[in-house]
Amino acid sequence: MCHGSRFKLAFSMTTFAPPHSTNRDPRPSIPGRLKVLYVTTLHRSSQWLTEAFASDSAAVVVVKETVGVTAGLALLRDEVFDVVVVYHEPGVLDALDFVEGLRTGGHEEPMIVLGDEPPQSFEALVYEVGGDAYCSMKQTTTRSLLWEFSRAIRRYEMVRENRRLVEAERQRLASEHAEAERLLAEQRSLLGELESIDGGDVADTEVLGTDLGVANAASTYRHPMPASLVSHYRSLLQTYVVMGSGNLSDEMDALAEVLIDGQVSAQQVMQLHVEVLECMIHGLGRRSARHVMNRADLLVLEVTVHLAEGYRLRYESSRTAREQKLLPGFEEADVYPALRKPLE
Repeated sequence: MCHGSRFKLAFSMTTFAPPHSTNRDPRPSIPGRLKVLYVTTLHRSSQWLTEAFASDSAAVVVVKETVGVTAGLALLRDEVFDVVVVYHEPGVLDALDFVEGLRTGGHEEPMIVLGDEPPQSFEALVYEVGGDAYCSMKQTTTRSLLWEFSRAIRRYEMVRENRRLVEAERQRLASEHAEAERLLAEQRSLLGELESIDGGDVADTEVLGTDLGVANAASTYRHPMPASLVSHYRSLLQTYVVMGSGNLSDEMDALAEVLIDGQVSAQQVMQLHVEVLECMIHGLGRRSARHVMNRADLLVLEVTVHLAEGYRLRYESSRTAREQKLLPGFEEADVYPALRKPLE
């Protein structure tokens, strides 16, 4: 009696979290209030269960009794319960069929099965049909039954939270993929605007009498790039996505030299970049595309800077007049002194 008093006193001083709360305390606890649906038969009333919960001060348990499978299903459609308890009575109420039917119908409430069957042979069957626990009437106490309720509710909350996180992650990835598609569409639109501008300039030059070769040169960016260059840029982009900036400076210089030797313009580089990136984004499916897009933007910017700098150096070197240098040993010698004498 003294032990029971100390036990009740300890629980009376504890504040229990309500069911489905956002308490982040990792220690398990029994919910402070529970609404239980008890599906039973005419031979097993819920009076004993209500009295058992009332004698334990760990939680306030409201038990609502229903007799038979049909009445239980009807009540589940009308009300929400924290836990569903089914009493298994062979030949009268098959708890395994009842639980399996609820799970098949999409019900996710925590489900506990009570019965007189030995747990060694019946517990596995309960788990296989989707039940959360089996409690034998001969071995279960009120407190252990409350803990089974708590664990089942906690599992139900974790399943819902996991489903919510999975759905949020799916929506985030879909949003990022749509954002990548939008950025690619903007880049393609930019290329189209540049094409229209170049087309207008070519038309003007033709009016002024410029030969057709200038017009062909202005529209060369619309021609497909060599397959080797496309493959090389795709490999460079894949490596750049992983390694990032600052690790491929030699590769950038080599690519710039190839592009300059081929007289590739910055507009053509942008067209090559958009085509390769579009294929790469489509191959990603629903995976995250934000990282790829960010790295790809840095890559095309770095390639364009190297290309512009390379063309500038080529232009400076061609603009500077070349001087004929003297042979070694003749820098300070007066080679033709007679030519420098004034005529008499």
